[in-house]
Amino acid sequence: MSESSSTPASTIRVGLVQTHAEADANSNLARTLDLVAEAAERGARVVCLQELFRTPYFCQAEDAQHFRLAEPVPGPTTRALGEAAKRHGITIVGSLFEKRAAGLFHNTAVLLGPDGEVAGIYRKMHIPDDPRFYEKFYFTPGDLGFPAFDTAAGRLGVLICWDQWYPEAARLTALKGARILFYPTAIGTWSGELEQRSTQHDAWRTMQRAHAIANGVFVVAVNRVGVEGALHFWGRSFVARPDGTVAAEAGAEEEVLVVDCDLSHVDEAREGWPFFRDRRIDAYGDITSRWLDDDDDRA
Repeated sequence: MSESSSTPASTIRVGLVQTHAEADANSNLARTLDLVAEAAERGARVVCLQELFRTPYFCQAEDAQHFRLAEPVPGPTTRALGEAAKRHGITIVGSLFEKRAAGLFHNTAVLLGPDGEVAGIYRKMHIPDDPRFYEKFYFTPGDLGFPAFDTAAGRLGVLICWDQWYPEAARLTALKGARILFYPTAIGTWSGELEQRSTQHDAWRTMQRAHAIANGVFVVAVNRVGVEGALHFWGRSFVARPDGTVAAEAGAEEEVLVVDCDLSHVDEAREGWPFFRDRRIDAYGDITSRWLDDDDDRA
């Protein structure tokens, strides 16, 4: 996408920080802050980081020692990100391992506004438990619902990784008024399934594009890169427009992607494809059921 300063007034420039993670948390933070500065220098007004950016993806094993990686909100990471947000006059979406209380932990995204203060908190709602993604051991499911946040860059929604497979999450966030959905992500292929890598990546990319189309929003998916233990992270962070086309996409290496999101395309998409108008909200009561048996009463 163009990085020219002559953009429409309705345009929000977003930055996607795609990087790797080393064992040293402070090294990861310092490198990420440098990449945030690069995105800001290129005109980004909102910069999104990958999921759990400050540490390697520790959920590959169930190990109680990893609880020591967690921190409160506000805490050291939010302070560092807040200082960066204030210094650059931007909004930062940062993902961290939150210690809410003794024995109570969340996978949390925090928005830091241009004033350096916390502008919003989202706690990951859908928690996976798959080979090398043993998150249920660490994270309590979120209890804040699917909010949207008013920021200096407009009304934004934030969801986290596994949330991105659930159309309900994207829909509810869009219904709160979000015009851009941000997904900090740590997704890749387990070494025991490398033959499925292409299929898994295509499914992930397709799902995010579907969220953009179904809700008439921009979708910003920010992934990490590199090989950590038995996981091969794809990178390939990207932005999908409200019509589902891909505005820009990163490669498989460390990269800062800066993309213009013209929010007038949200109105155009929703007027052309009026899915919100035609929703049958009177007929969706069953969606809150875990499963619908054949003998369920359907009046």
